[in-house]
Amino acid sequence: MDRFLLAAGAGLKRPFSRALSRAAEVAALVEREQTTANGLTDGQLRAAADELRAAFLQRGFAPELVARSFALVQAAAARTIGLRHFPVQLMGGHVMLAGMLAEMGTGEGKTLTATLPAAAAALAGMPVHVVTVNDYLARRDGEWMRPVYAALGLTVGIVQHGQQPEERRSGYASDVCYCTNKDLGFDYLRDSLTLASRRAHGRLLQEKVLGSGDRLDRLLLRGLHFAIVDEADSVLIDEARTPLIIAGAEDAGSDQALYRTALGIASELERDIDYRLDTGERAARLTEHGRARLKQLAEALPHVWRSARGREELAQQGLAALHLFDLDTHYLVRDGKVQIVDEYTGRVLADRSWERGLQQLIEVKEGCDVTGRRTTLARITYQRLFRRFLRLCGMTGTAIEVAPELEAVYGLKAVRVPPNRPVRRRDWGARLYLTREQKWNAVADAIARSQHAGRPVLVGTRSVAASEEVSRLLAARRLEHVVLNARQDRDEAEIVSCAGEAARATVATNMAGRGTDIVLPREVAERGGLHVILTEFHESKRIDRQLFGRCGRQGDAGTHEAIVCLEDDVFLRHAGRVTRLLAVQFRGQVEPLPSPVAAFLRAVAQQSAEWSNSHVRRATLELDRKLDSALAFTGRVE
Repeated sequence: MDRFLLAAGAGLKRPFSRALSRAAEVAALVEREQTTANGLTDGQLRAAADELRAAFLQRGFAPELVARSFALVQAAAARTIGLRHFPVQLMGGHVMLAGMLAEMGTGEGKTLTATLPAAAAALAGMPVHVVTVNDYLARRDGEWMRPVYAALGLTVGIVQHGQQPEERRSGYASDVCYCTNKDLGFDYLRDSLTLASRRAHGRLLQEKVLGSGDRLDRLLLRGLHFAIVDEADSVLIDEARTPLIIAGAEDAGSDQALYRTALGIASELERDIDYRLDTGERAARLTEHGRARLKQLAEALPHVWRSARGREELAQQGLAALHLFDLDTHYLVRDGKVQIVDEYTGRVLADRSWERGLQQLIEVKEGCDVTGRRTTLARITYQRLFRRFLRLCGMTGTAIEVAPELEAVYGLKAVRVPPNRPVRRRDWGARLYLTREQKWNAVADAIARSQHAGRPVLVGTRSVAASEEVSRLLAARRLEHVVLNARQDRDEAEIVSCAGEAARATVATNMAGRGTDIVLPREVAERGGLHVILTEFHESKRIDRQLFGRCGRQGDAGTHEAIVCLEDDVFLRHAGRVTRLLAVQFRGQVEPLPSPVAAFLRAVAQQSAEWSNSHVRRATLELDRKLDSALAFTGRVE
């Protein structure tokens, strides 16, 4: 067991935790069981898995039983997909089976690691949900790992956006179901609406026995038992700011004139006199002068504008639509429809819309057909959804920064699992320029140098508009490149699979930041590996780390750097005062600002953004609690 204990302590500043020590002990037990498992025939392997079902029911997750199940999974993986779990993956699997969050560096094989707790829990009779951040990963991981589970007699289901209810029901009925957090959440709400107010267990059983209702047959899920959340910090923290809402659409015919009027009035108001913009929370606030002017402008308008509260809400949402939500940054226009872009993943959020008239105002702004306002039928936050699982665990490459919140909200302790091989990734630091033009020219120069050296380069941008701005500059310089953003999401797998080729330049939004494997040919690894350029800091250091983690995977060589400027959105929104002072102090400077200045500005902006986002998450959860408490006596769903 000594080598597992050494692995557990590798790279940690303090002695490894008790949880990691126990995981190392189980990993050592797996090694002892492995020879026996490897010697089994396919039939014997499945029979051994069946024997574990009864043993788990009798003794729970006893260490020797867990070790035996892990050994069987490892044997199944080796003979079906040609992969064998590393010792640190065995440790990560035990951490998750124990109900904790495993922080494993990018490229450490989290997809394969998840098969360990998933198979053990499924053999113990628990329906397992492996929750991923997008359909691509759910499909890829489910299909990739299906042979491993099948060798143990376990079924795999994959739930995707656009599937019919019968397909979804079948997917959730499998032993292990791969799905996205959004699909899981909305299907849970759909089941809540199906059950409506008559949710008593006895009443449901009575309906089933007497044949007086088919509600149980129409349910999609079969309960919230065991969840493994991939990219857990993204799902449980970043996306937890916005509740999941199922809403019914109303007729938009009578509202179009209202929204056009609201935008017209908003365009007549003057910034800093009639209103102020809160860029941190992306909201507009009317001043007293603005309220008085709005009242004056609304005097000749229909009766809906006579209500002070109503007209102020419309005007403030109109101001937000005009000044705080930008095309190709916060949303796209596709086929005449406004589609929201997820700022954390860079992907289009299908069938999602903004609340309180904002969606309709942006549709008017872009000249699209106006959809009807929506009435909330059911809602729930991710915080409440995932706390309802009987057992919850997860994995990610970046969790330590938000470990206190994960434990406070979800009861998830984060455990850092050491890497399988020493990390050879090198940080070239950050270059902070004054203007956007200087930044993009520096980015283009860096891409040209990497291509000249025969190295692939991945350029990370925060928006569709930025990725296309880089593309235009590279095209003008005749530098070969490909673009990956929400417009090319259907080609994601193909683009990512080629991103490691020699001299290849890939310009991508956050779509390339999580869950993607960039394989390097041998000659590329010898030339220094993949080079990653971040062109704008994100609101969280964790997301920066995810992008940088695309290089230097599994001990490969790799380098990364940040090339940013004072005109970047994160600085203007979250450190505006400091940014303006620096712009004055270094006016006219062509060279990058001193490194300590860049580090200070980044720290100020990201700390402010993290505090603001944490406040929004707390407020969202508190509102959810109040709504649930207020409606409890009515029997209505969330």
